Amino acid sequence: MVTATETRDRAPVTFSRTPEQNRSRRRASRREGITGWLFMAPFAVLFAVVFLVPIVVSVRSSFFAQKPAGGGLYGGGELVDTFVGLDNFAMAAGNGAFWAGMGRVVLYAGLQIPVMIVVALGLALLLDSFIVRRPALFRLSFFLPYAVPGIIAAMMWLYLYTPQVSPFLPYLPEGTDLMSPQTILFSMANMTTWTYTGYNMLIFLSALQAVPRDLYEAARLDGASGFQVAMRIKVPLVRGAALLAVLLSIIGTIQLFNEPVIMQAANSWMGKDFTPMMLTYNTMMGEISPSGSGPASAYSLLMALIAGVLAIVYALMQRRRGDA
Repeated sequence: MVTATETRDRAPVTFSRTPEQNRSRRRASRREGITGWLFMAPFAVLFAVVFLVPIVVSVRSSFFAQKPAGGGLYGGGELVDTFVGLDNFAMAAGNGAFWAGMGRVVLYAGLQIPVMIVVALGLALLLDSFIVRRPALFRLSFFLPYAVPGIIAAMMWLYLYTPQVSPFLPYLPEGTDLMSPQTILFSMANMTTWTYTGYNMLIFLSALQAVPRDLYEAARLDGASGFQVAMRIKVPLVRGAALLAVLLSIIGTIQLFNEPVIMQAANSWMGKDFTPMMLTYNTMMGEISPSGSGPASAYSLLMALIAGVLAIVYALMQRRRGDA
């Protein structure tokens, strides 16, 4: 015997809230929003104090210059902030020393960033493989140079580069000078690479550990070797991390300061304007004329603009390459 059952579509049941329930829900949402803002308030205050306020002050200062308040042929009187409009920016953009220093840091970036990124990626791939038995120990060892303060690291490398006290220069070919005008950029690039390779390695390693392990297992089941897995799966999947590392490196290179300042202490031929950051600092401290916070702020904003343009150009090139 066959039993036929009939099913009928039933209209969905809707529940309507009372006005009191709606008011309670709105009050609960408002309380949650206030709680979230209260938790974020300390960060917002610190962010405004250490980031936004200095930018506003720097922008304002770039439109002023210190000039004598008194009259007469020789001026006289106290120095007061005087509105000069875009004069500081015109002076900064027309300063040949600024563009010479910018050329040095661009060349420096072309030498240092590719080497550092490749080494950092290689270390990350090594730690993410099955070859290393104690990855935590090696990860800490590679990251330790970043924990050394920049000035201390630069002084340490200056000691190693000084012929009179260096422990390894006597074993190099006679006449080797790591602080000559021909080699100074390579020497500083070595210092920065030693410091920041471990930091960038952690960026790559975090991206690698976020990749599902099922992809690796599937590739090995298809007969892929460890090298093929690394080159064809891991490296393409960390492209976003590589973009972040390169962008941070570009911004940091434009702000190159610790290494050239320490090297300049032992090599006076470098001058006080070897890099744009040195020029800005010495302008602020009155070592270079015109001096003061106004011209220094103009240099800083011009450097920020150049760093932003370079970062955007690189990001667009990478996006176009990814779309291709």
